Amino acid sequence: MKKTLLPKTFPMLALTMLGIAGCEPPPPDAASPTGARTQPQESFNGLSFNGLSFNGLSFNGLSFNGLSFNGLSSEAFNTWFQANPSLADMAMRYVVRCAVPAGQTRTYTEPVMELSYMWEGGLGLAPDWASGSPATLAEQQVVSACLAAHANRLGEELLISILGLDGAGAVIPYTAQELATHSRQESCFFGNLFNSEGVHVGAERAPLSPQESTSRACAGLLHDGTETLVPCAPMVYVGACTSHCALDSSGLYYETCTLGGVTYRPITTRLSPTNVNVCGDSVCQATEQCGTSNRYDSCAQDCGPCP
Repeated sequence: MKKTLLPKTFPMLALTMLGIAGCEPPPPDAASPTGARTQPQESFNGLSFNGLSFNGLSFNGLSFNGLSFNGLSSEAFNTWFQANPSLADMAMRYVVRCAVPAGQTRTYTEPVMELSYMWEGGLGLAPDWASGSPATLAEQQVVSACLAAHANRLGEELLISILGLDGAGAVIPYTAQELATHSRQESCFFGNLFNSEGVHVGAERAPLSPQESTSRACAGLLHDGTETLVPCAPMVYVGACTSHCALDSSGLYYETCTLGGVTYRPITTRLSPTNVNVCGDSVCQATEQCGTSNRYDSCAQDCGPCP
């Protein structure tokens, strides 16, 4: 089924420094009567740091400015989109993928050059919003968490496992295969970009070893506590997920996270072990550096000595 408009009261993304890299994954199979899907509910992550320095410049694209649109034909949306069409196009791919169900699309025709854009749904985390109603608070929170979960400090395209509850409180379907192929527990993401509360990220597992690294290090996975030095802003690293979040009875994902007296609906992520780079595999990865030891940031075997 195709729809030509996004829901009403669609918020405007402030994308001054946001870059999004990645491609659209094929739509997942429809859920079975038992609630399990026949393909993993994985999603390409690709919100990138847009070439900014890893050591100081902020990643300030994951923010909403509080404006609301009356559909995609509104003057406000047109103004925002035309300011940077290629960037806005990529941003909308992730917004629609998070909020709208697989099998649906949202389209927009830019009025000046009459160029048409189409974005495919995927996770369907905001059923009310996707149906044309204002986003509920839970939908605002879970879509915000979903966008943050797709952040990747190198703009690298990885498949990530998305677990949790959607905006209506239904379990995001998963399979045993998904849990097996994406066996590395990663992070929890929570917050609200719709009302300027921001987004937060916590570590779901023990830190990586000194030899290990990943472009997902913004998810709090570096081994020595330097996660806070990696520029994840506006995402704020809050330490262990267990310090703020309550696990579902299944033990697979966090059902709620609370910070500053506000309770959020989070997203929990898992990685494939193949997406964790190891110093010593004779391949100098983008997350590794030259040096004299076997640490990821001084990996002589993979990257050689520094000049």
